[in-house]
Amino acid sequence: MLATLLNLLKYGTPIKQFEGKSFKVQSFTSLNSCFLVLLLVVYILLDCSICGFCEEVKMVSVPLGFEVSGFHKTTTWVSQNGVFAFGFLESGYLRSIYDDNEDGVFVGIRYNLGNKVANLPVWTIGGGLRVSENSTFRLSEDGRLVLFENTNGLILWSSNTSKLGVKKASLLDNGNLVLLDSEDEVVWQSFNSPTSSLLPGQSFHFPQTLRAPSTKSISSYYNFVIHPSGELALVWESNVTYWKSGGALTFLPTITKVVARFDSDGILGVFDVTNKSIWSTTSKDFQDSSVSLRHLRIDTDGNLRIYSWYNGLKMWKVGWQAVENQCNVFGSCGLYSLCGFNSSGPTCSCLHEGTIDGGTDSPGSDLSISGCKKLVDLDNCKMRTSMMVLKSTVLYDLYPPHDFDVMLNEDGCKAYCSNDTSCIAATSKNDGSGSCTIKRTSFISGYSDPSLPSISFLKICLVPQAVSTRKAHPQDGGREIPLSSGRFISYPNASKFVTALTLIGLATALVFLTVEILVVWIVYQRRKTASRVRNPFYKDAQKNPHYSALVKLSFEEIKELTSDFATQLGLSIFKGILPNQTPIIVKLLNNVVVSGKDFRTAVSILGGTHHRNLVAVKGFCCEQKHKFLVYEFVPCGSLDKWLFDQERNPNELQWQERLDIALGVARALAYLHLECQSCVAHGNLKLGNVMLDQNLVPKLMDFGLQGLLQEETGSSSSESASERDIYKFGELLLQIARLKRKPPRDDDVNHLISDIMEMQRLEGRVGYEKVERVVRIALWCLQTQPFLRPSIGEVVKVLEGTLSVDRPPSSFAFKTRQQVDEEECTEIQEHP
Repeated sequence: MLATLLNLLKYGTPIKQFEGKSFKVQSFTSLNSCFLVLLLVVYILLDCSICGFCEEVKMVSVPLGFEVSGFHKTTTWVSQNGVFAFGFLESGYLRSIYDDNEDGVFVGIRYNLGNKVANLPVWTIGGGLRVSENSTFRLSEDGRLVLFENTNGLILWSSNTSKLGVKKASLLDNGNLVLLDSEDEVVWQSFNSPTSSLLPGQSFHFPQTLRAPSTKSISSYYNFVIHPSGELALVWESNVTYWKSGGALTFLPTITKVVARFDSDGILGVFDVTNKSIWSTTSKDFQDSSVSLRHLRIDTDGNLRIYSWYNGLKMWKVGWQAVENQCNVFGSCGLYSLCGFNSSGPTCSCLHEGTIDGGTDSPGSDLSISGCKKLVDLDNCKMRTSMMVLKSTVLYDLYPPHDFDVMLNEDGCKAYCSNDTSCIAATSKNDGSGSCTIKRTSFISGYSDPSLPSISFLKICLVPQAVSTRKAHPQDGGREIPLSSGRFISYPNASKFVTALTLIGLATALVFLTVEILVVWIVYQRRKTASRVRNPFYKDAQKNPHYSALVKLSFEEIKELTSDFATQLGLSIFKGILPNQTPIIVKLLNNVVVSGKDFRTAVSILGGTHHRNLVAVKGFCCEQKHKFLVYEFVPCGSLDKWLFDQERNPNELQWQERLDIALGVARALAYLHLECQSCVAHGNLKLGNVMLDQNLVPKLMDFGLQGLLQEETGSSSSESASERDIYKFGELLLQIARLKRKPPRDDDVNHLISDIMEMQRLEGRVGYEKVERVVRIALWCLQTQPFLRPSIGEVVKVLEGTLSVDRPPSSFAFKTRQQVDEEECTEIQEHP
């Protein structure tokens, strides 16, 4: 009631309901204002005398204009039954649970059970978006829930409900945050956008996803998904499934819609459109009367669990988990590590320690995941390599999946990897299959168990044997300068006197020079520090070196970061250095046609994108005559240079590497089109905007700028911007496959496949069907009719090999020779 009275005094808005009781305001006159002030004082005196301090606001609903500030994190909006609370969540709520020591706060719904350990978050804005304390959450007058920065008004998140007639918001007793219209109909609810948890009564259907909470500013790769067939699954990234529920429908009519539900008795089930159960599982405390609350959550370790609250014990207990052996969770211990399981639970150890060539099997001591160092670069071995033996161990690739199997016994598997320069590790299965799995990437993890019938080999640099060294004996007869009677100078020898004077002079000059250098250095450091303190990046780096919030910069700060635009990387693109020595890319935006407000809104959308195949947007400059975007620096440059640099052999990028790059670009487009809050079209997809990092992982740049620049406004009204992206991806895919800029002369599939395989001599290394699949999906993307083109999700599945593709129709033509010549001239001008 306190917060409602404050909002009434602030906005003068009539409010219909206070704690379930009717309260009508006829007019907000000065007399009524005085009455409300008196009522507010009486409420504060009475309520605070009872509770000691006022920090919980219990309401059935809150009106338009209601807000909660990050400066008052103890002020929360509590549901009527007191079980759930909404507001700013201190990082301590997650720190005790997820070992998260990062700065910043979260906004969302948590339990209200009395202590931070018990008050688990159940829904967070943006899936765990970390914001500064100088932020405000508000139910705006236009009916939107918005989260914005107080300093610049930048909107960090919005419910996008401005045109739905929202009149109030309610936090229901089941933990669902809803927006209601004048008829009390629900027009938006948090249950429709789950983050990491499901509450009793909450449904879960395709394509919804639960993502494990992020830690240490690193986005989690673990997801809980439901397939259209009704099968539940835990997946890592988008291509590794390490748990399935089973019970999927083998025949799924187009009208059938499956849904998963979690109820208060501890049952997780999947049901078809007739409410018939397809699959279900129960918590071990099913229908236990001592359990008052339950929820389902995917944790940071990638496991899915049902948690039960025992009110008498005041604690949460696990009633069910999907993966019993935590080591069976893909990548459970992270990179360069092994997972082992004993009576006390899973333990992690590093790959670096172990047995070389047949000793005892001790894969390493228990270490934290962050303690495992990167595997040694075998190309820099000063001597030949050797094989580390890891018994009862299975190794697997985290990324990219370059595994392939050969039929060899244990000794043959070890010898094969030892003689193959591209082999990093190998696993031999002693289960009678004779399978030997070869790994060609250093991004390796694994698990070990005494019952595993397998042995693994890890290639390392051979440590040389100790070489005995001779003792160095001091030689007699060295020149000494004797000093007599304690004197420093001996007068009988004039040359010694001159030498001593010279040494004194040099020492004096050296002292003065050192003092001058020290003074200059101190003055320079003070000026440098004073200059950096004015830069927002320096302030954020002081608080948190991994701070990921979007930073607003002035034009003078842009000039300082780029050393007055000293290093130009391309047209309107410059290199800069942050105060913490992190390199960045600064892009000048010419001919911006939108207003400053719309520009900041668009930039906030770009800054909210987080994907391993997108170049992260770090900051922006929005002044009347100067508009810039600040991106993370990608060291290896653009894919265009890698494919067509005359000084580099294009065949250095093998077929599988090029296919991985194309797949990464497709996943980035799928994220922009399907997973963002609103569809973000790239609008300028080309080889020059595909950047490569040091591991040849592609990262898309310049996405979502088509509405900001005059020259990037789309091609025609007959196709949407996202459909245009599909067409441009088809062109890019053929360029990557054919290693040619210009389009092919015809659309014959067999001719293109023969052209690619002849040019690259791929026979015997890559199957005909793999090349055919790439060519077919590229030609489907290049269909002149937009409705014939596939969705980006279908493109990703085809490139992954999980979806077949038909032969495309030949009802369209490639560009004419004149268009090709014009494009080649343009390419020559851009890449002289």
